[in-house]
Amino acid sequence: MSTDAQDADGEDDLRERVTNFLRRNFPQIQMHGGSAAIQHIDTETGEVSIQLGGACSGCGISPMTIQAIKSRMVKEIPEITKVHADTGMEGMGGEGGHGGMEPSFPGETTDDDSGRDEGPQAPF
Repeated sequence: MSTDAQDADGEDDLRERVTNFLRRNFPQIQMHGGSAAIQHIDTETGEVSIQLGGACSGCGISPMTIQAIKSRMVKEIPEITKVHADTGMEGMGGEGGHGGMEPSFPGETTDDDSGRDEGPQAPF
């Protein structure tokens, strides 16, 4: 097997373990109308980027959820050395420079047909 194929298999395995970690440890994200999506995994450095979206974007306790994800993931998954996680709201004047997402709530509908992205979709 080539090195590239091994790297891809390693990333796929790590991605699956991160997804299972989120599903197992943070079911409330999805239950409350939020989502958690893996944005990037660097198997060489052990860094993972997670984007919380949906209702997480406007949730007052999302900073606590982010801190819990960061601290638990590095303890549970040995290959992970650092977790970058945010709700996208940081781009609204904070760090990151990602265009911020507007808060959304379960069952909320809008008449706006501008095609705005509602943020990342949950992998589960």
